[in-house]
Order: sequence, then structure tokens, then C-alpha cells
Amino acid sequence: MRNPIRLLRLAAATALAVLAIQMPGFSGEFWDISPSPTATTLAQAEAASDRKAEADRLLVQGDQQYGVSQFREALQSFEQALAIYREIGDRQGEAAALGRLGNPYHYLGQYERAIDVLQQALVISQEIDYGRGEAAALGNLGNLYASLGQYERAIDVLQQALTIAREMGNRRGEAAALSSLGLVHASLGQHERAIDLHQQALAIFHEIGDRRDEAAALNNLSAAHTFLFQYERAIDLNQQALAIFHEIGDRDGEAAALSILGTTFYFQGQFERAIDFYQQALSINREIGNSVGEANALANQGSILIWLKQLPEAELVLRQAIEIFESLRIDLTDDQLISIADIQAEAYVNLMGALVLQKQPTEALAVAERGRARAFVLLLSSRLSDPDRADLAATEAPTIDNIQQIARDTDTTLVTYSLFLNKFIHIWVVQPSGDIAFRIVELQSSDDSGVAVDPIATLEGPLYRQAGNESELTELVADSRAGVRESRAEPPTAQLQALHRVLIDPIAEFLPTDPEAKVVFIPQGSLFLVPFSALQDENGTYLIEQHTILTAPSIQVFGLASAMGQTAENGVPQTPEALVVGDPVMPSVWLPEANQEVQLTSLPGAREEAEAIGELLGRSPLTGNEATESHIKQVLPSADLIHLATHGLLEYGNPETSGVLDLPGAVALAPGDGEDGLLTAAEILEMDLQADLAVLSACDTGRGRITGDGVVGLSRALITAGVPSVVVSLWAVPDAPTAALMTEFYRQLDAGQDKSQALRQAMLSTMERHPNPRDWAAFTLLGASE
Repeated sequence: MRNPIRLLRLAAATALAVLAIQMPGFSGEFWDISPSPTATTLAQAEAASDRKAEADRLLVQGDQQYGVSQFREALQSFEQALAIYREIGDRQGEAAALGRLGNPYHYLGQYERAIDVLQQALVISQEIDYGRGEAAALGNLGNLYASLGQYERAIDVLQQALTIAREMGNRRGEAAALSSLGLVHASLGQHERAIDLHQQALAIFHEIGDRRDEAAALNNLSAAHTFLFQYERAIDLNQQALAIFHEIGDRDGEAAALSILGTTFYFQGQFERAIDFYQQALSINREIGNSVGEANALANQGSILIWLKQLPEAELVLRQAIEIFESLRIDLTDDQLISIADIQAEAYVNLMGALVLQKQPTEALAVAERGRARAFVLLLSSRLSDPDRADLAATEAPTIDNIQQIARDTDTTLVTYSLFLNKFIHIWVVQPSGDIAFRIVELQSSDDSGVAVDPIATLEGPLYRQAGNESELTELVADSRAGVRESRAEPPTAQLQALHRVLIDPIAEFLPTDPEAKVVFIPQGSLFLVPFSALQDENGTYLIEQHTILTAPSIQVFGLASAMGQTAENGVPQTPEALVVGDPVMPSVWLPEANQEVQLTSLPGAREEAEAIGELLGRSPLTGNEATESHIKQVLPSADLIHLATHGLLEYGNPETSGVLDLPGAVALAPGDGEDGLLTAAEILEMDLQADLAVLSACDTGRGRITGDGVVGLSRALITAGVPSVVVSLWAVPDAPTAALMTEFYRQLDAGQDKSQALRQAMLSTMERHPNPRDWAAFTLLGASE
């Protein structure tokens, strides 16, 4: 029998929006108030000294205003100080003022402006060897990256700040860095590590008499203990923090503490008390202009109201939270948009659930679409020739009419999956006619008997999550993939049929009967790794035998990719611009686990594949030493078709494995001419490509970092760079069957089939000679079919 309280705690631990925890500032007392060294005469010195004194006074005034949550007033004081420092040529003062400006910009949600001033402060501090200013800028940048969900980058710069502070004997800077690192580890779910860091910071703050940051450290410790279900300790720490915040008049700190207290009572199932504390936090955040805190308080109230079945009220506050979240995404870079959207994703999921529970599934589809792949949509829309259309896609949420029109325009059945509480799968089917069907699948737990289809009655009762982060669906996907990859004799029929029962059977009646009619699957989370083509019904029929299949990260992305490809002709380009690469001289890559560089193995089968396809296309392939990264970069922008048969590196570019703060994913090419032989996703993203189709005939090229924006990796980079259709693989593919499949794919294209139909026919043809799905089901078409 499941324990309702335990499951409630687990649900609460993952259902909330980002908590309103308080970050330490790195701004206090990091500047030298001695007279400016730039004055050259007595009169000038006296004037400069007076002006410097005024600027220093403004900095102190700004610090005081910031300390009592008067963010806009602090911003004005720091800007006035900055103007004076620049006027008198005081570089150290300029760095100090810029470093301070980052904090109010951060709290007001102006992330891009905050990053800009902090990077200016960092550059100046490094130029003039101003260690305190460098540590302060790094620390505040780390806080910003954490707020944007860029945790690895945050840890990197915070460790730099910590090192500098310790070298200088700057105790407050050391404590601030420790505290910020604690927050990042808490965001990663490493609460024991977070507690250790917060306790170190607390001891230092107490020792130096920094009351504000002492209270912030107590509050953040309270949050960590809450997530470990240590409620008495959490409440005790929280009360200590609140007392200090009241004493010093820190309204922002008070709001943060009230929010943590609300979460603590939420975890215990005391919903009314939790809402009361969230409401108090909301009022203060509105009063002081803390938009992020306001949105989080609204989102957390919405989560609780769903549990209380107060669904219209939940819908109202969740919509308000989402409006604020979206207002904070102005002028962010692509990677920042991706990471901050992931932080904010729970509000969309909860709003979708509230609408479904109110029996408004069609409106819930619009919310599900609104909450995914927004950064991808912005990038693609910016490439369309009509700038007005790009602005519209970037600023307006998709409507049901937009979604239906995409289905009609592309003559495609759209299937969207969304997970709710890791226990329910919401599935929408939008038919080419515009009709929309909806089904719910309840995932079985350890004490359930099976999968319940369309359990509306179940949803009227309490909603409990599965224990831990790995739901039954995630495990089923992993098992099926492992079974397909590793099976050499018999395919993992049981797992593939189980996935079919969960993902396809509930909606089978709404899918087209014509096997050449296109079906686009819009996955979420682990479903991006599902080999849809290989899913098997109870009669042993594979899904690819019944349907022509594509995938996309969102309906809007599919629509935009289709628009990109509308002007392209069907068939294979018979021009010198077709680029075919196979088995280049392999580069070496750094293997952290081995602590050494290792050269990648050659791929003779890829060379044979490239030669066969080159003969079919009338194009000499680039192999061996000819396939250098430098040459490929030169010819890629003019290529009409791109075929790369080589190694794909799933994790390269990830800072945890390569040290490169980059997008994950790379294609192996020959090194030389100053290039390392690894064409990364980030490098592709910077290109302007003209190809109508790119085929990455390598291992795992369809994988990457799974986010709310889809799979961030090679496929996304290519589509964003202008290629409307990309064929990628979901696992390590065997040489001989892959060569046969790819050759048949191009034959089908040359015969006039569109890309999705050509891939389907190639799979069916390969299946006749290689019946195991391991040999033919790895490849999937992303983006446009035409």
C-alpha cells in the first residue's frame, strides 16, 4: 500500500517552481576610497577628490538602498556614481559601480543588462589588477548564471571567485562564494552538499557581523533541510532568519523566508498555511518590485491549489506567473533562453494539468505548446524572410487556431505528448482536418495492475507522483533502447510492445489508415529517445509498417521548418554542391575518465557508404585526408545536400567532459589547418546553411541534452542554421545495414518520394534483409518532410 504522506512529500519536492531563495551580494566594501590618482594639478586634484567623494557617497547610499530592497533607487544611485567615476577617470570606482549595478538589474529581472555591466566590471578589474572587483564580478555573474539555470557555468565562475577571495583574505567574499555555491548545488538536488557549504558561509558571516547575509544563509539552510524532509530543523532556521530580516528591515529577505516557510508547510501537506505564507511573500515581492519572486510565489500557489482542487483559482495564478516569467526573457541568448525556460517549465505543466482537470483539454494543448521549444521557435522565425512573422512567432504564444492551421497546411497528423506529475501522459492528436482528440494514460506503479487509458475518474482524486526522478515511463524507454541496441538475435519485443500500448494504442483510432500519410510525433523528456518506428503492436507489426513517421520538438518548430523547406524541390540535387563525407582521418579526443587523448577509430563501412552514395549522386565523396574540418566548413554553406558518414560525439562540448562551455555534440572530421577535427554544434549554429537536407549517418547524432526546447545538440543546430530536414540516429548504428539503408534512402528520393516517405521505404527495404530493428530503426527524420 502506498504511503500518501510520503508520496505527497515527493510530489511537493518536484512540483514547485524555483524557490525564492536569497543570494548573497558580492558588492559590499570592495572599492578603494583614496583620492583619484588621475589628477595632475592641485585644483584638479581638489575637484576630482570632491567628485570622487560624491561618487563614493552614492555607492554607500546605493548599498543601503539595496540592503532594504529599494532596488530601483539603488540602481539610480549606482548609475549616478558610475557617471562620476567615468568623468574623473577613476577606473577602480567605475569597476565597483558596474559590479554593483548587476545586483539590482538581476533582482528586477533585467538579466541581459545585468550580465553586460558585470562583464564590463570584470574586464576593468582584470585590466587594473583589482582583485576584489574581479571576485565581486565573478560572484555576481555566478548568481546570474544560476538564476538562468546555467549551473555548470555558475559553478565554474563561483569557484574562481572563491579562489580569489581566499587568496586575498577577503572573508566576506569567501562566504558569499560558498553561499552561492550552496544554492547551485541545492538547485542540482545535492542538498547535503548544499548544507555543508551554507554552514561554512554562515560561520563566516556570523564571525564578521554581516547580519543580512547571515540571515540569508540561515534561510537557505532552511530550504535545504526542507528538501531533506527535516521540517523541525528547517522551521527553526527559518524563524532565526525572519527575526534578523525584521530587525534590519530587509523586505526581500523577509519575502524569501516566508516563501521557504510556505514550502516547508506544503511538504507536510498543510496547504492552507502554505498558501498563507506564499501570499505574504507575494505581497512583499510586489511591493519591492521583485518580479521573479512574485512569479515564483504565484506559481507555487497554483501548484497547491491544484492539490486542493481549486482549479479555476489555480488556473488564474498560474497564468499570471507565466506572463511574468515570459516578460523576463527579453534579450537573452539562445542558451540562456533554454535554461531559464527549463526552470520555469513547471508552471506550464501545472497550468496544463489544471485545464485538463477542468475538462478543457484543447486549451491545455495550447499551453503545452506554449511551454516548449520557445527558444527554437525564436531562432527559426528569425530566419524567415518576413520579419513581421518572426516578431510574431517570438512574442505571441501559439493558439489552437495556429496549431490546427499547421496540421492543415502540412497535411499531417500531429501527436503531442506531455507528462504530468510523472504519472500521467497527456496525448493530443491533431488531424489534418483540424479535429483534435485527447487521451490520458495513467502509468502503473509498483502496486498497480496495469495501464489505465483515459482515467478521468482517477484524476478527480489525489494525485501522487512516483518515487524519485525516474518514472516508470523513463525506465521503460531506457529498457527498450538498451534491448534494441544490444540485441543481435531477437529484438526486445516485450518492451517495444509495452511502449506501443502506452504511447500508441490509446490514440490508434485517430491515426491515418493510409501508410503514406505523415504522422509527426512531438515528444517530451525521455520520449525524445523513443524509436517510434520500431514500436510493435500485439500482432508484431512495427509502427513504420503502418505510418510514415517524423519527429519535432514542438508543433510550431515543425511548422516553421516546413515553411523553410517549401521552396525546395523534391528529389536529390544533382549538382556539385552536394557534400558527401565518409570515414575521414579521425581526430583525437580527450577522455576525462582515462585522463588522456585517444584517436577515434576509422570507419571503413562509412567510407563504402559515402562512395556508394557519391556514385548515386554523381559526386565524388570526401574521405580520409580530404575530409578536413577546415575544408568542410568552407563548402558547407553552399551545399544543397549534406551527408556526413563519420563518428558523432554526443557529449563533446559539454563543460563536464571537455571543459568547453559550449553546446553538446560534434561531428568527427580530419584535423589540420588550425582545426581540431571536431565540428561542434556551436560552430554549426553560427553558420548560414542552404541545404534542403542533412543526413548525419553516425552514432547517436540525434541525441544531446534533453530540455524543454527539445534535444539540444547537432540536429537542433543544423535546423537552426537553415536546414529544414535532418536525418539523425538514436543509437550506435551498425555499418553494413546503415550503408544499405542510406543508399536506398537516396534511391527513393531520386525516384520522387519526399523525405519521410523515402526514409520509410528505406527502413522497410532494409528490414527485409536485416529484420532486427537494431539494424534499421535508429534513424529518424526531424523537421520538414517536403
